[in-house]
Order: sequence, then structure tokens, then C-alpha cells
Amino acid sequence: MLRTGTAARKRGPEAFDSHLPLDTILVGDCIEHMNRLPEASVDLIFADPPYNLQLEEGLTRPDQSRVDAVDDDWDKFDSFAHYDEFTKAWMSAARRILKPDGAIWVIGSYHNIFRVGATLQDLGFWMLNDVVWRKSNPMPNFRGTRFTNAHETLIWASRSQKSRPTFNYEALKLSNDDTQMRSDWLFPICTGGERLKDANDDKVHPTQKPEALLYRVIMATSKPGDVVLDPFFGTGTTGAVAKKLGRHFIGIERENTYINAALKRIAAIKPHDLTAIATMKPKRAEPRVPFGSLIEQGLIAPGAQLFDAQRRYCSIVRADGSLVCGSHAGSIHKVGALVQGFDACNGWTFWHYEHKGQLYPIDDLRAHIRAALEKLSA
Repeated sequence: MLRTGTAARKRGPEAFDSHLPLDTILVGDCIEHMNRLPEASVDLIFADPPYNLQLEEGLTRPDQSRVDAVDDDWDKFDSFAHYDEFTKAWMSAARRILKPDGAIWVIGSYHNIFRVGATLQDLGFWMLNDVVWRKSNPMPNFRGTRFTNAHETLIWASRSQKSRPTFNYEALKLSNDDTQMRSDWLFPICTGGERLKDANDDKVHPTQKPEALLYRVIMATSKPGDVVLDPFFGTGTTGAVAKKLGRHFIGIERENTYINAALKRIAAIKPHDLTAIATMKPKRAEPRVPFGSLIEQGLIAPGAQLFDAQRRYCSIVRADGSLVCGSHAGSIHKVGALVQGFDACNGWTFWHYEHKGQLYPIDDLRAHIRAALEKLSA
């Protein structure tokens, strides 16, 4: 067990189990270590297991120089049955330690991802998305016998169908120029200064993942203070990003070369400030404020006029929180829909109040009440 020196940051008194080896690399077999961890103790798992590439001979470029491919012992299995047995064992251990609302990410290539996906479903995980990591700088197919393998696949699955996993939808949308995040992600493979090298300038790990990929995974599906476990820790990309984003990590790795590189890498990282890592709260998580509360608290008076943004429609506010606009009467949503001939309408953004000759959405007044409520509960 090797600690990286990360300072623990709690979300509250119940933020994490004190028996968990937080911000630590556990040395040895991932199945054995996961079986020793407390049940239902981990929020998120990111797994980059062996791909079982079945490389039977060396790979060379057209100039006959050797390609640095994955030929390590940890990626070799006797048969598909042997690989499936291994996959079932580590996934079963992983499911046991996930919290009821926990989730798992597994990344793979065409060599293994379909077998991995079938095992996930067989064990009771619930598929949420498959994500395509499209590589902007893939390695070409030097033999010219196949398409260039330019992507890998990630599977995001919750512990069960009843789970309610974390998904920071609003934060992802903001980071994507206010557009819903898609399931095809474009990132370069790990190169340049991010790629860890040894004293001979060789790659420390043949399949080191880019931090950008883990950044999106962890930012999208966990919260500050959560525990993220990586059973195939390698050189510690998951731990490095988790530390930056204020999450706790548990890494499991058996190769000393990778462990030493990960320890040095993570120790050099300074976590971001807590204010910087806070994510946008989803609208459904905010306190419910009915339109009538605006009237009760004197922010809008009975008899006040509300307009749409173009002043095409004018409605009158009644004391019970309903609106009247011509022959239409009802809630802010119902009347907004009726005057436009629509089936539905968000009255909070459709209706506006007038202040000093300017129109402002009544949602601004709701935000004022919510801010006051949050200040009281802080």
C-alpha cells in the first residue's frame, strides 16, 4: 500500500468510509484487493483492463523499424475463455464495492469491448451509454490490410437498473459551448510532454491514456469528494485527474515500474481550489419555488402586468398565483402555452415583468428567492 500524500477533502461528516485506503496505490492483484474493500464504498470506477490484443508477431513500419506495440505479459491470455473468466472475476469484485448509485466506465478496443459489454450485462450492470473516443492522431495501419484503427470504445454503466448515478449534465453542456454533449469524443492520443518516458526515452506504459479523456469522464460522472477507483492503475492517469478535480482515488497496480511513475506523477500535482471545481447544479436539484411565492413575498403584486419578450401578449397576475390573458386563465405555464397555441410552455422564461421601462424574465425573481434559501441553509 503506497500513499501519494493527497490531502483528504470531505463534503461532510459522512463523506467517506474511514476504512478506505484513500489516495493510495494498492500493490498487487486487483481482484484480491477489491474483495478486501468494504462493500458499497466506491462512487465511480474507471477500468482500462488488458485488451487481449492477441499479437502473434512483431509489427514493423514500411522502413522496417519496429513499432512499440503492446506485447507485455499482462495482456496475454491463453484463450477467450480465460479472458472471459478474468473479466467476470474483476467485474464481480467491482460491482460489490460500488455504492447503490455508483457507476463504472470500461474502455476497450474491438479486440475485447464486445466481450466486456456482454459480461457487464450478465452481471447485472445497467448500460447507460457507449462513448466513442475518436483519436485525432491515430497510429496508421502500416501493413495496409485494414482500416486505420482510429477509435476506442468506452462503456458507461450503472450498478443496476435502479441506480441513479451522478451525471453533471449542465456542466457538460456549458463546457461544450452550451450544446448537449455527444457520445463521440475527439481527443489526441497521449503524446508530447504528457507521455511519461523512462531514462532511455522509451514509453513507461504502452497505452497511457490522455488526461483530457479522464477529465471528461470524472467531471461528467462524479462529484468533488467522491471516491474513484481504478483497478488497472498503470501510470496513474485516473489518480492524477482525480487529485486535480478534488476527488479521492484508489489505484490498484502490480507492476513496480508503473507504480513508481504514478507516485512521482501524482505527487507533483497541485489540486484545484474547491471553488474552481464546483459544478453547475441541475435545475431539478434547486429548491422548488412556485409562482405564488413571488406574490406572497411581495416581488410581484396582484394586478401586475406580465408580458412576453416582444410585448405581443399581456397578462394580469391574480392573488392566487394564476394569470388572466383575454379568455385564457390558469398557471403561468398554461396561459403561456394557450396564447401561443402550443401544447406546453415554460412560463418562467416566457413571461416578463417590467422595471423602469425594461423587461426581465420572472425567472430572475425566482432566482432571488432561491439564493435567499441557499444562504439560509448554508
